[in-house]
Amino acid sequence: MGFELYSTGGTMKTLEEASIEVQPVSQLTGFPEILDGRVKTLHPAVHAGLLARRDLPEDVESLSEHGFHTIDLACVNLYPFAETAQRPDAGFEEVVEQIDVGGPAMLRAAAKNHADVIVVVRPERYSEVLGALAADTVSVDLRRSLAAEAFAHTAVYDAQIAAWLRGRSPLEGFPTELSLAGTLAQHLRYGENPHQHAAFYRVSPEPGGLGSALLLQGTELSYNNIQDAAAAYDLVNEFSEPAAAIVKHTNPCGLAVADKLADAYRKAYECDSTSAFGGVVALNRELDAATAEQIVVVFLEVVVAPSVTETARELLARKPKLRLLVAPPVATREFQLRTVPGGFLAQTWDGRGFDRAACKVVSKRQPSSDEWAELELAWLAAKHVKSNAIVIAREGATVGVGAGQMSRVEAAEMAVRRAGDRARGAVLASDGFFPFPDGASVGLEAGITAIIQPGGSIRDKEVLEVVNAAGAAMVTTGERHFRH
Repeated sequence: MGFELYSTGGTMKTLEEASIEVQPVSQLTGFPEILDGRVKTLHPAVHAGLLARRDLPEDVESLSEHGFHTIDLACVNLYPFAETAQRPDAGFEEVVEQIDVGGPAMLRAAAKNHADVIVVVRPERYSEVLGALAADTVSVDLRRSLAAEAFAHTAVYDAQIAAWLRGRSPLEGFPTELSLAGTLAQHLRYGENPHQHAAFYRVSPEPGGLGSALLLQGTELSYNNIQDAAAAYDLVNEFSEPAAAIVKHTNPCGLAVADKLADAYRKAYECDSTSAFGGVVALNRELDAATAEQIVVVFLEVVVAPSVTETARELLARKPKLRLLVAPPVATREFQLRTVPGGFLAQTWDGRGFDRAACKVVSKRQPSSDEWAELELAWLAAKHVKSNAIVIAREGATVGVGAGQMSRVEAAEMAVRRAGDRARGAVLASDGFFPFPDGASVGLEAGITAIIQPGGSIRDKEVLEVVNAAGAAMVTTGERHFRH
């Protein structure tokens, strides 16, 4: 097409091996690469050639005066910073050397002057750009689209660097400027409702969790599938023992732990088999045949596990529409974000587990060792239930969940109703304190023997009185686990 090509070392070698005529960038700048390649394109000959406005005579005259030439197309692939940073064996200095300086500078210059310069940052665009050049139809819209893509790319690149450095800084707290970085993983069929558009972005090349999940079978994931899978994934990974969680509309309708994964899944399903229909299952152990045999009996939307045996895959293949995801551990968690009109909220993740030593037994009776184990499970489950939340647990499983109610007593009534006879001899967790004794009374009248809650209500004494009168035990944690 009559272009003269100039390139830095690695790309130049590739072009030469493909028998494409190319000149070193040093010939354009009249200056050699220095500092072990750190400086090669940071030169007026490059940036003047990119930034000169062709319709301004003074810009054209300035180029001529200094012996510079216009650059009409800039194609830049940045150093693989994020990929290098994700490698476990990459040292600090090695990662720092993958921070590209000249590449982003050229992209920004070319994108700023996109009316005269075509900027290309994604290989997926190569064919389209070449076709437009060949047909002499590089439109204004295409130029602007490419420029926007270039600025978005450099913004994400810088955000990844900032996040990596923050993670290695002794300073704590929220940065004055918080940059977000996401790469499109897939377009989704629709959002929460069919009239809403949606997409899924991953935060880095190998973020772990759902960002790195592999879909082994089933139809394409929806927006709601991913939200529910995330809720189930986070809940089940609270536990070190084999655990299974079943989630519906981001709330757990079943959670259990056991010595064997198959037993954990069975108990989780039995918590609320009606609500489990069409739910999302997450497991914290390799999905085995014994568990898969139970899963295929029920209609489920998604199953998430860290790995799957070949036999289990064969069993689940009987349900071709069931989405089977293999999700590795999350690599890093910086902030939890939520958008609001005109901005977004950021908070640290609620990574606080269960600390028995920090709990205070406030009742006359001490919890038994079995009750302590159930209280821990109920408390960790309540952490993942929308507030107001009440969770009833016994024998290593949740048996009643009251989620997202406007009053705590209604949440308690819902949990008791779902638990039925299983509430007798079970324990109860509340994600926030009881503002009145009525919420605790609902559980105690159903046969609850132990309660765990944050404490801190002005009516704590009244709540404690009804607990002691029932001969039950009560533990306060001193901290709440609201989930909005």
